[in-house]
Amino acid sequence: MGAGEDLERLRSGEAAQRVFGEPYDRPDGAMVIPVANVRGGRRPRATPLGVFVVRDGKASWTPAVDGTRTALLGGLIGLIAAGLATAAVLRRPPWPDISIQKITKR
Repeated sequence: MGAGEDLERLRSGEAAQRVFGEPYDRPDGAMVIPVANVRGGRRPRATPLGVFVVRDGKASWTPAVDGTRTALLGGLIGLIAAGLATAAVLRRPPWPDISIQKITKR
């Protein structure tokens, strides 16, 4: 797949598109514009990316954080760490344990 084909996919709308929602005003005078990624196909799916907040003529970006994905990643890392620790304990070296005994003469 070349760069030309990628450009054609972008033009045809096959790839994910960024969609800006309807802006709304907050009581404190800020304007909020939601942003999402929409993936096409037979069943389009929107994933929130974050919001632009425009206050006093200055725009700032606030990303949307998916807490479920973060918790899943933390649980997966913990499970991998537990598996590695278990493997390290169960897989002992092939040689016997070495112990030193002090021999006293009588």
